[in-house]
Amino acid sequence: MAHVLLRHRDIPDLHKFDVYKKNGGFSAFKNAVTKMKPNEVTDVVKNSGLRGRGGAGFPTGMKWSFIDNKNWPHYVVANADESEPGTFKDREIMESNPLQFLEGLAIASYAVGATAAYVYLRGEFWEVAAILDEKIAEMEKAGYLGDNLFGTDYSLKIFTHLGAGAYICGEETALLESLEGKRGQPRVRPPFPPSYGLYGKPTIINNVETFTNVPMILANGADWYKKMGTADSAGVKIFSLSGRVRRPGNYELPFGTTFRELIYGEKYGAGVQDSRTVKAIMPAGASSSLIVVNGDDKVLDTPMDYATVRTLGADLGSASVIVLDDTVDINWVINKTVHFFRHESCGKCTTCREGTHWMRNITDRIHGGSGTQGDVDLLLNVAKQMQGKCLCALGEFSTMAVTTGIERFPQDFTKAVKK
Repeated sequence: MAHVLLRHRDIPDLHKFDVYKKNGGFSAFKNAVTKMKPNEVTDVVKNSGLRGRGGAGFPTGMKWSFIDNKNWPHYVVANADESEPGTFKDREIMESNPLQFLEGLAIASYAVGATAAYVYLRGEFWEVAAILDEKIAEMEKAGYLGDNLFGTDYSLKIFTHLGAGAYICGEETALLESLEGKRGQPRVRPPFPPSYGLYGKPTIINNVETFTNVPMILANGADWYKKMGTADSAGVKIFSLSGRVRRPGNYELPFGTTFRELIYGEKYGAGVQDSRTVKAIMPAGASSSLIVVNGDDKVLDTPMDYATVRTLGADLGSASVIVLDDTVDINWVINKTVHFFRHESCGKCTTCREGTHWMRNITDRIHGGSGTQGDVDLLLNVAKQMQGKCLCALGEFSTMAVTTGIERFPQDFTKAVKK
C-alpha cells in the first residue's frame, strides 16, 4: 500500500518544492482557500475520523470546531517538541516530507481563521528548524504563504520556534508558555487553548503527524480515509518501533494491524533479537503502562488501535512501541523511566516534584541491591498516591511503568531486594 504520511519512501526527493508540487502538493490548500468555507474544511476533517497523533487521540475536527469565534485573533501551533523516549516519527516527517506537513498546518490555519501559525520544535531540532525555514521561504516565494493568497482576502504567515530542550513543553499549555517567552510550565485548565491559548487568544494545537494527514484527507475525501484503519481509529499511524527487535524504525500501517505483524513482519520488525521471547511491550514509549506478553499469542495478535489496546491495560498513545524480551529486567526499566521523569519534572506542582524525587530515591535503592520488599511496597504506594493529583500528564505518566511493572512483574522486584 502506498504511504500516506511517509510518501518520501515512494517518491524520491519529495522534500524538494518542485517534486512535491508535481505530485499534487498544495492543491488541497488552494482548493480549500478558493472553493471552501472554513467550517467546510473542518467538517471534512471531522467526518474523516482523524484523531490527534500526539498521544491523547482526541478527534481533530472536533477540536478545531471548539475555536472561540467571539475572540480574535486566532492562532495555530504545531507541536514538534518530540521528546518522548521511543518516539522519532515527527522528525522523519519534517526532514523528508516537510512540505506536506506545512501544507496541513496551512489548511488547519485557514479552517480556524488563523493568519499566523507557529511550529514549536524541541531545542535539539535546530537542523530540522533550518529545513522548515527553507521550505517556508520557498512557499512564500511561490505565493503559498503571505498576503491575499490565491487572490482572496486570506493571509497566512508560518514561523518556527525552538524550545530549550524541556520534555514538559510537549504538554500543550507549557508549550504555549514557552512560546510566549516564559518558563515552560503547564497552565491550570480550564480554560483550554481553543478559548484561551497563545497570548490569551483562541489557539489550536496539534501534533506534526496529525497535520501531515490533512492534505491527503482533503485531496481524497473523508470516506477514502475512513476505509483505512478501524471504526474506532480511522486511517494510518506511524509506529516508532524500538527495543529488542531486529529492525527498529518507523513503520506506517493502518490502525488495526496487530503487534505480531509489526514486531515479526519481514517488512517491519523482522522478529526479536536472538529469537528470544517477547516479555513485555510498552506501546506508548517511556510514559506507557507495561503490557504482559511472555509469549502469549492472544496479546501479540491484538489489533493496535486506541480502544483495543486499552483492553490490555495500556494506552496506544503516540505508538512508540518498545519491545522488551525475556533478557530485560523490569526493575531496570523502572529505574530508567523514573530517572527520566524526575529529571524532566518542571517542579510546578508538589505532587510531581516530590513524587518523582522519592520514586527515584526508592528505585535507586532497589536497583542498587540495598532495597527491601518494604521499599517495593513503598514505591508502589508513592506512585499510586500521585495518580490523579498532578497538574499535567507528566506526573501521571511517570507512574505508569512503575505501577504496572510492580503489579504485573513482581518476580523481577523480588529478585532485586534483600530477603
